[in-house]
Amino acid sequence: MNFKIAALTPLLFISVLLNAQSNETTENQINTVENQFTEIFEGSNNYRDDRGQSYEVVKVEKLTRLKSNILDSIANLEKSISEKDITIGQQESEISTLKSTLKTTDGNLTESREKEDGIELFGILMSKTTYNTIMWSIAGVLLLGLIIFILRFKNSNAVTKESKSKLAETEAEFEEYRQKKLEELQQTRRKLQDEINKNR
Repeated sequence: MNFKIAALTPLLFISVLLNAQSNETTENQINTVENQFTEIFEGSNNYRDDRGQSYEVVKVEKLTRLKSNILDSIANLEKSISEKDITIGQQESEISTLKSTLKTTDGNLTESREKEDGIELFGILMSKTTYNTIMWSIAGVLLLGLIIFILRFKNSNAVTKESKSKLAETEAEFEEYRQKKLEELQQTRRKLQDEINKNR
């Protein structure tokens, strides 16, 4: 017996759930405005006047309820529209803020890339290519100046050596000339002395 109850309990539970879902679906269908209009037309009575024109007779309470439901639906829709307008406004504000942040971030990224791709020299940010060109130009000018200095030094050194050599030659010639003149002077003095001695 307990086994039968245990087996029937899940079936009973499932049937209750299915019934609740079908009632919920039926209530949702009844609550739509279109279904309410259909219900009013189906629940109305027909009336024909003397001229043969047809009229639908509807109870005032049903019209009042329909009016109330429609006004509630309109109020709910207006509230929903208002909430969505607020949400749209907030999203537009967020989008504007995000665009501003993105613009700032892009600016910072560009500046960072320039700093990464560049070198600061004397407070001026320049690209690595320009920096390398300037540095190699300075190195080239200094190297050229060094080569010119070395060549001039060698030239000056050669001129100095040649001048020293000529000076040494000139001094040697002068010394030789002086010696010669000294000897001539001594010979002339001897001759003069000899002549003086002879004449005495």
